[in-house]
This record gives sequence, structure tokens and C-alpha cells, in this order.
Amino acid sequence: MSSPTSQITQTAEAGIEDRIELDPSWSATAMMRMDTAKTAFGIRIDALERGRAVLTMPVRDDMVNGFGITHGGMVFTLADTAFAYACNEGENAVVASGVDITFTRASRAGDVLTAVAERRWLSGRNGLYDITVTDQHDQVIAEFRGRSFATNRPLPVDA
Repeated sequence: MSSPTSQITQTAEAGIEDRIELDPSWSATAMMRMDTAKTAFGIRIDALERGRAVLTMPVRDDMVNGFGITHGGMVFTLADTAFAYACNEGENAVVASGVDITFTRASRAGDVLTAVAERRWLSGRNGLYDITVTDQHDQVIAEFRGRSFATNRPLPVDA
């Protein structure tokens, strides 16, 4: 059975951030406290466990491009953020060493996108994670694959 901090799932509309305690052995819990980009984009953590994260983001009017569809950079940001939470499984900071994204369908303002990030492989300081971004109708918007690298950097002291 999982410990209370090894797997956390949303039970209320507000997300789970306020119920996750800082765990010095789990860098995602420290990252969450200082992630101003997540807040600026309206991204919410719906589920979090080591190696897996589910995040949602409502698409606002200021997130669409000149064609009226969600800017690819916004979709990438959501997927990359989910990747970051999934791969920061240990006590040191983990960063991306490379990513690929394939856009499969357009989304628009008013849509709610969900990114599900899951670990596929982890060995030593390297990992591989797949992230699927869907809309509120479960239509796949993008597929993202991230390669991670665990640094020797400890958690920030002011987390």
C-alpha cells in the first residue's frame, strides 16, 4: 500500500496543491511551492505520485494564436509542466535533457486540456516519460515524450 505522500489524487475542484506537504525526499513537492509559471498559466495539479502526474489547464482567450486555435507553446507548456512533476521523483532536481511533441488536433479558447505524464523507464540519472494531452472530450491534442536527467542540485532551501 502507498504511503500518504507517495500518491495524491484530487478530490475537490481546487486541485491538490494545498494538501501536499513538503517531503524532502520528493523534489516535486518543493517545486510546486515555487512554480510561478504553473500559476500564471492557470495549471492545476489533479493527481501526483512519483513517476506520474495529471495536470489540467483551461485555455483562455489570450492563449490562442492568430488562427483562433491554442498556441502550440501553450500545449507544450502544459505537457512540459506535467513532465516536470512526474520526473521529479527523488530528492534532487531533475531537468529535461530533451523532448519531442506531436500535435494531433487543435483546441480552442474555452477548452480544458489535461496532461497525463507517466514514467516509462528510469535508470540511474536518466528517465523517459510519455505525456498525453487531451481535451474535455478525451480527444488527443498532443503526444509528448520527455527525457530527464537527475542533477546533483539539492532542493531550494526556501521551498
